[in-house]
Amino acid sequence: MNTVMTALPLPQDLDQVAVPRPAATANPDRAQQAAEDFEAFFLSQMLGHMFSGIESNELFGGGPSEDIYRSLMVDEYGKILARTGGFGIASAVKGEILKMQESGQAHDKSGE
Repeated sequence: MNTVMTALPLPQDLDQVAVPRPAATANPDRAQQAAEDFEAFFLSQMLGHMFSGIESNELFGGGPSEDIYRSLMVDEYGKILARTGGFGIASAVKGEILKMQESGQAHDKSGE
């Protein structure tokens, strides 16, 4: 089977390429909420691995329903940790969100 690979045409000037820019945040509280949501998700993923090795006691539960409720509990742990300060991930993410938006606004004002 012979396959022919063709190269896609590239623009001559890379400045002509449209680059998506993040929208400006009129409300910094939304950036904080997005950062906390990201940290909560990250922490719940880490905690999920920590709880995955724990076996259940068949006398008091077990089965698939315990796995479901355990995952919900781990998600709530992640949300609580992020809301009460977390590990500092949310503040770093919020700073990056705001920095990207500021650079996007400056770039838009400069003529694009």
